Amino acid sequence: MKAITLKETGGIEKLQFAEVPTPAINKDEVLVQVKAISINPVDAFVRQHQQALITYLQPKPDEDTFILGWDISGIVVATGDQVTQFKKGDEVFGMVNFPGHGNAYAEYVAAPASHLALKPQTINHAEAAAATLAALTAWQALMTYAKVKKGDKVLIHAAAGGVGHYAVQIAKHFGAYVIGTASTPNKEFVLSLGADEFIDYTQEKFEDRVQYADVVIDSIYGDHVLRSLDTVKKGGRVITLLTFFEGSIADKAKAKEVFTHRLGVVSNGDDMQQIATLLASAALKSHISHNYAFQELPKAHQQISTGKTQGKIVVSL
Repeated sequence: MKAITLKETGGIEKLQFAEVPTPAINKDEVLVQVKAISINPVDAFVRQHQQALITYLQPKPDEDTFILGWDISGIVVATGDQVTQFKKGDEVFGMVNFPGHGNAYAEYVAAPASHLALKPQTINHAEAAAATLAALTAWQALMTYAKVKKGDKVLIHAAAGGVGHYAVQIAKHFGAYVIGTASTPNKEFVLSLGADEFIDYTQEKFEDRVQYADVVIDSIYGDHVLRSLDTVKKGGRVITLLTFFEGSIADKAKAKEVFTHRLGVVSNGDDMQQIATLLASAALKSHISHNYAFQELPKAHQQISTGKTQGKIVVSL
C-alpha cells in the first residue's frame, strides 16, 4: 500500500512516499481503507521535533521509520475476531491510537474498534475526518472537564481554528453564552458558528471585555492563561490545551478557587459517537478551508504550520 513515512525529524522534505505492507489487524481491531485524513498542528510538531516524536508516538527502541497521523475516515474492509460493533463495508471515522502510533498517512489503517464510530450518512469522508482530533479535543475540554451547561458564559480562544470552531458549536448546542476571540478577518466566520460575541484580540484586551466567565478554553501557549484567569469568576473552570498549571499560574488559579485542567486528548470511541450524533443532526459542522490530494500532503503540513488556518485541513485519498 501507499504510505508517507518519516525516518528523521525535520522539514517537509522528510516526509517520504513509500510502498509498505498492508497492516495486519489484532482481534480487537478493524482494517480501514482510508478515504480522508485530517491534519493537525501536532502532526507538524512531531515531524519537526525529535522529543515530540518520542512523546507522542512512544516508539519502541528498534523503530526507525514512522507513519504519522491519527485522524481518519474510511471503509471497514476486515474485522478482528472480537469486533462486534462494525462489519465489512461500514463507513467509520475516528482518532486512532492517540497518543501512540496512528499510522494514518496510508491507504489502510489498523484501528482499534473502540476508537471509532460509524460515519453519519449525512456527511462525506472529508467532513468526518476533520471532526476527529480537533472535535474530540473540544468535546473533552467542554464536556468531560469543564462540564458546560445551559447558561454558562464560555470564553473560547482561537475560535476560528480547528479546535475552536468545534468548541463554539458544541458550547452553543448545550446552551452556553459563547464569546470567541480571533483576528478581524475571522469575525464573520466565528459569529456564523453561533458565537454571541466576538473579540478581536489584535485590537483589544479580552480581559477588559470579559468578566465572570464560567469557563475558559485557552489554546494559546505560555502565560496567556494568566490573562484568561482574570476573566473567570471565582470557582470557574479553565481548561488549557498547551500550558501546564505551574508556578504563578497555579498560584493565581488557586487564589480564585478555579478548577483547572491541562487537556491531553485521548482516543475514545464513546466520545466519537457523541460527535457523530451531533454531526448527523447538523448541530456540528466541519469547516474545511483546505482539501489536498494525498500526494500533496506535505503542502498540508506547510499550511498548518502557518498557524492561520480557518477551520480544518483535510487530505483526501
